Amino acid sequence: MRKSIFNRGGFLAIGLLLLALLAGSCLPKLPAESGGANITLYGFSIMKESLEKSIYPGFSAKWKTEHGVDVRFTSSFAGSETVTNQILQGVNAEIAILSIERDAERLRQGGFVTSDWHAFPNKGIINKTPFVILVRQGNPKGIHDFPDLAKPGVRLIHPDPVSSGGAQWSVLAIYGSELVKSEKQTGEPDQSHALQTLRAIWHNVISTPGSAREARTQFETGFGDALVTYELEGLLMKQSGTPVEIIVPQATIFSEHPAVVIDRNVSAAKRPIVDAFMQYLWSEESQRGFVKYHFYSITNNALSEENKEFGHIDLPFTIDYFGGWGKAYPQVIERIFRDQVQRRK
Repeated sequence: MRKSIFNRGGFLAIGLLLLALLAGSCLPKLPAESGGANITLYGFSIMKESLEKSIYPGFSAKWKTEHGVDVRFTSSFAGSETVTNQILQGVNAEIAILSIERDAERLRQGGFVTSDWHAFPNKGIINKTPFVILVRQGNPKGIHDFPDLAKPGVRLIHPDPVSSGGAQWSVLAIYGSELVKSEKQTGEPDQSHALQTLRAIWHNVISTPGSAREARTQFETGFGDALVTYELEGLLMKQSGTPVEIIVPQATIFSEHPAVVIDRNVSAAKRPIVDAFMQYLWSEESQRGFVKYHFYSITNNALSEENKEFGHIDLPFTIDYFGGWGKAYPQVIERIFRDQVQRRK
């Protein structure tokens, strides 16, 4: 009788042990235990080259050397407004790099970003680039500044401000350029002239793709006479042999791009490596990588000077000229562009 009881107890103990081992094998492993880690990043369209060719490999090599762990990245690129909407709808992005700070604020309001991105270096801005005009080789339409885009017969490609942060920067570049130039000439910004210039230019828009990169693709295929876009897009096109010329306006805006952690999607186990990657974005190595792919460094002007392809801008300005995105969006993008330009075309 005792032997029978002992056998049943022994089998029970072995069964419980096997169940425990099986359950343990199903528990999520930390990156170091599983032999690797994956970071999911959603970015606005023009971030692709610098991230995939420089920033990702640099961080992966650094983390491998310091921790012995392989780091992989999953990326998705689209217009900044589109990326933001995708995250708000539930995609599993852990980091977002956006064209405009307003989109970061939308993610905060939606409860997806709970940490303060302004606590990162440079208030969360990782790089910048000015807005320029791309034209066909030889500049057959004689375009030398933003107002020339309003000439009769000019066919302009311009991304859609509804989906593209770059398109919103472009609107601010055109409108702000006329304000800055008139202010330098007379001491007062001529808002009426700036509005009329923006209206006349928008009248010549023949296509509004969803992102700056989609707009570039259209232009590369031979569609349109001119494209307003980030300077780096023009430099990448010239680097690839596309027959275009870059026209640097007398006055234009520098777009500045925030990076944020999508806190809702980051597990406690993943948090250290996500935070480490975020800090890496402001390292000298990372900033030099951005400059190599035609972004200006946000931390070190000397690094930007290493890129001899950058054009000269007489009157550069930033979003601060409009009082920040909190004022620029409602006052210029909505009340001026949407209500007085786009709806009247």
